[in-house]
Amino acid sequence: MSTEAARGAAGRGAFAAGLCYFIWGLVPLYWRQLAAINPVELIAHRHVWSLLFLLGVIALRADGGLAAVRAALGTWRSAGLNFLSAVLLTANWLVYVWGVNTGHVLECSLGYFLVPLVNVALGKLVLHEHLRPAQWAAIACAAVGVLLQIIGLGHLPFIALALAGTFGFYGLLKKKSALGPLTGLTVETALLAPLALGFLLWQHHTGAGALGRVDVRSHVLVLSAGVITSIPLLLFAYGARRVRLATLGLLQYIAPTVQFALAVAVYHEPFSPERATAFAFIWGGLALYTADSLWAQRPRSA
Repeated sequence: MSTEAARGAAGRGAFAAGLCYFIWGLVPLYWRQLAAINPVELIAHRHVWSLLFLLGVIALRADGGLAAVRAALGTWRSAGLNFLSAVLLTANWLVYVWGVNTGHVLECSLGYFLVPLVNVALGKLVLHEHLRPAQWAAIACAAVGVLLQIIGLGHLPFIALALAGTFGFYGLLKKKSALGPLTGLTVETALLAPLALGFLLWQHHTGAGALGRVDVRSHVLVLSAGVITSIPLLLFAYGARRVRLATLGLLQYIAPTVQFALAVAVYHEPFSPERATAFAFIWGGLALYTADSLWAQRPRSA
């Protein structure tokens, strides 16, 4: 691939990842409407309706997408790696939905502030990516902001740590995956959808399921879980394969920033001076990283 083509691919990947993170930042508005439903059931619905949505998208394509899905499921190694990705993603979803619906949006945002630091660490230790001194300074600045948020909570942030760990390793697996975004997400969803469907059927049999027992609005929201889930994940998978893991990690700050704003402005969670200071450090790190990246591109453009 030529240098110009590589830049174009990286630009498209960065835009897709940034849009994905912005959508994820707004997702608490969706899940809070379903707070009365068991989070495990919500995640099961998310799997089932996501699979139907993804299979519908593949059926409309003329590039043999279903054959690629069957091939990915045809070997133990491929199925095992994708199953691990699916488990990590499902754990992340479950912790996130539970955290949002129990009033911990700020701690959820903290978890996603931590994800970029996990991504940078994995990029350095596993993928041997190089960081310039100014980028290290930007990461250090952001790390101080995250540390201040941890201190402000007054306890070990289990929700945040679970979110950061599961999604950080999920991003690493997607970076190393040979599957395309649509194929990879479909394979992951297909591996766990039978378990999710079995759980939903059991819930309905025991009278604990939501479908048929909630209002029309809640039915529409539950059945929309496939679209709400799949579109940003497709954007994430597209972006993850085209940008460096460190860049992907810093774009990740978009989502927790939007979540942080929702927590304070919409859900009125406490916003202390300590939290404001942490927020300033994080954005300072982002500004430093962006300035360094723009400066580094100047000689190549010339």
